[in-house]
Amino acid sequence: MMENIIFRNFLGGKGLKLTKERTAVLSEVYSFHGHFEPEYLYSRIKGSGSKASRASVYRTLSLLVECGLVKRVTRTDKGNIYEHTYGHSHHDHMICDICGEIIEFFSEKLEKLQDEICEKNSFIGSSHALEIRGRCKKCRM
Repeated sequence: MMENIIFRNFLGGKGLKLTKERTAVLSEVYSFHGHFEPEYLYSRIKGSGSKASRASVYRTLSLLVECGLVKRVTRTDKGNIYEHTYGHSHHDHMICDICGEIIEFFSEKLEKLQDEICEKNSFIGSSHALEIRGRCKKCRM
């Protein structure tokens, strides 16, 4: 897995090692596609028979975000929601304020508009995160 190599190199640059616990967290993060909370990730790791403490899950997630393999999507009243990013194309999110559903979307028009705004302001953008909050179809009924 390329993400293992990327993470190992990142950790090495910080004088850290890719431990069994960090490997368990990384493997679990990349074993599914979806948004997740750290507690959900912890319970999946525990249920799979791998060993990683709750603290290790949170610390490793912070390292994965810093490394660029994972991104914090949003913050809810329960905590942060994450997704893995390596190997996935850029997208934005609509988040339901009632049920918490997260809908991924991509708009070429929005991307172009952002590029035009940057150009108009002599700004070179390196990344962005668009989050639209509201109510999903189910919660509007």
